[in-house]
Amino acid sequence: MGTTQLESVPEPKYWHLKTVLSEALDSEFTVGEILPNERELAARFGVARATLRQALEQLELEGRLQRRRGVGTTVAPPRMGVAVGTGQQAWPGGGDDAWQAVDSAVAAPPAAVAAALETAREETVHIVRRSRVSQGQPVAAELLYVPHTSVPDLSAIDAPSQAARARAVLRELQRLELDRQDRAVELGSARADDARELDRLPGAPVLVVTTRFFAAGRTAALSVATYRADTCRLTFGASGGVEIHHGPERRAS
Repeated sequence: MGTTQLESVPEPKYWHLKTVLSEALDSEFTVGEILPNERELAARFGVARATLRQALEQLELEGRLQRRRGVGTTVAPPRMGVAVGTGQQAWPGGGDDAWQAVDSAVAAPPAAVAAALETAREETVHIVRRSRVSQGQPVAAELLYVPHTSVPDLSAIDAPSQAARARAVLRELQRLELDRQDRAVELGSARADDARELDRLPGAPVLVVTTRFFAAGRTAALSVATYRADTCRLTFGASGGVEIHHGPERRAS
């Protein structure tokens, strides 16, 4: 395909360019293929590099492209569905839970978390860190905040630190009778620690799923799960929980 000159259109030029680039991704590139550099792309489409960057950033936000350290901009694989349902209620760490325990620490949570847990600002809680991998790639990282009052017998458990300790916290939490859980989803930007764990650049778009677990009329635990927005999409239904499933194999779209 030869050089494409953009015609005068009512929408912003970068938005029209995004559509043109998207069509090129469908017809000329395959998943994982590295795009030409910005200078070549800007020359091909007859636009300024600033306009090109805006279009590329929008395509990354939509999950069409990925920016990879030391590699460049590549065509992203199809997004995986993140089903956010309300039917099934379950504590984290159950038999069907796809998350992997990484470690557990005792520390004071962020102010917003302390307020949600109704704990004093400097009061420590258990902070369980978990990760989720799909098809060999990290897709989500979670911090689960559990007050000491939710797992009062944990101190009697002889469990080492890190993953074993994290699993012990989850087992103790499941002793409680779960009343209900509330979930909220919002678009955010990857913090430095999330970016390292998810193999993304800081500031990359992410989906933040916050879940509050209630028992005995109070918040017994709070989960903050960060999903890669470039690989996940939201689906709504009554399946409950947050689970990742893969769509059919296809070219980038």
